[in-house]
Amino acid sequence: MFGEGEAVVGGGGVTYAQAGVDIEAGDRAVDLMKAAVAATYSDRVVTDSGAFAGMVDASALAGMRRPLLATSTDGVGTKVAIAQALDIHDTIGQDLVGMVVDDIVVTGARPLLMTDYIACGHVVPERIADIVRGVAEACAAIDTPLLGGETAEHPGLMGPDDYDIAGAATGVVDADRVLGADRVREGDAVVAMASSGLHSNGFSLVRAIIAEAGWDLERHVDEFARTLGEELLEPTRLYTKVCLEQLDAVGPEGLHALSHITGGGLGANVSRVLPKGLTALIDRSTWQVPPVFALMQRLGDVPAWDLEQTLNMGVGMVALVAPDAVDRVCMIAREAGIDAWELGRVVRSDADPALPEARVVEGAKGADGGRALLHSTYRFAAS
Repeated sequence: MFGEGEAVVGGGGVTYAQAGVDIEAGDRAVDLMKAAVAATYSDRVVTDSGAFAGMVDASALAGMRRPLLATSTDGVGTKVAIAQALDIHDTIGQDLVGMVVDDIVVTGARPLLMTDYIACGHVVPERIADIVRGVAEACAAIDTPLLGGETAEHPGLMGPDDYDIAGAATGVVDADRVLGADRVREGDAVVAMASSGLHSNGFSLVRAIIAEAGWDLERHVDEFARTLGEELLEPTRLYTKVCLEQLDAVGPEGLHALSHITGGGLGANVSRVLPKGLTALIDRSTWQVPPVFALMQRLGDVPAWDLEQTLNMGVGMVALVAPDAVDRVCMIAREAGIDAWELGRVVRSDADPALPEARVVEGAKGADGGRALLHSTYRFAAS
């Protein structure tokens, strides 16, 4: 690389810092986030922060008959733009954890670990530390170690204040406890667990509505009792612990399937956990839709079908359960501070009743399974 015997002690050539990458800033960011990350560790973690790869003790898997690893990866999407506009970065990490880990728990899997990845135009240590602290606090809340991560500085590719965040998680479930469409039966109840708000899907629509209406993120909104920006940044609710509690309480004989309500809304996500020949009847009138959804519909004059296939409408997780397990499943959710209610039932698709305002969803998300039939009219909160 250098001539034989040469020692490079200076010179006027281009440095990495001049190219836009600040290694020292990256190291400062790591120092600022170390305590938060370490707080997610349990005695199962066998590596220290700073290692090339994280490791967990997986000896508990030896006690399983047939352990299956479950994995998922996701990001937060354009909700990041709201965080950037408000310069508030310590909530977006929980959105990431919710989007990733709650996609694992729907299989019945217990999370073993999570990793994260942040790409940015310029490392601002305090900003990166805020983002990772949010991830770490959410991981700690669901007993999942944040076992590794990467912050990549991309000058010239991203603007100085731009960043994006993604993550991946791994969990494990014994084969005879896997949840899914093969367990769902005619007569099962469809149980909803409330969302905390918009969560992390549909923000391209949300941002377009706000821009078109000319609303400022700092605008106080009476229906929210806070600013528009604060409402939009409300973190995604975490369902992992409550879903695992429900599964432990009623077993896979009582809790048959779970559906995380993300992109595509209720219809698309419920239909993908149903077997062919069965339909989930979902009664839109069984809950009051939170004010933020009513505001988006009103400001953007959004067609009803577009709103419900884009946003969660107040439902963040759905459980398909045996009729005798409904009360127990709902009680566990409510004890965890999550409203829960029965919003429908499962019927044979060849016996679909004639229902008002019906919309059928099937074949969404690439799933070749059953279908969801949403009917009746939403009850929007007064606005």
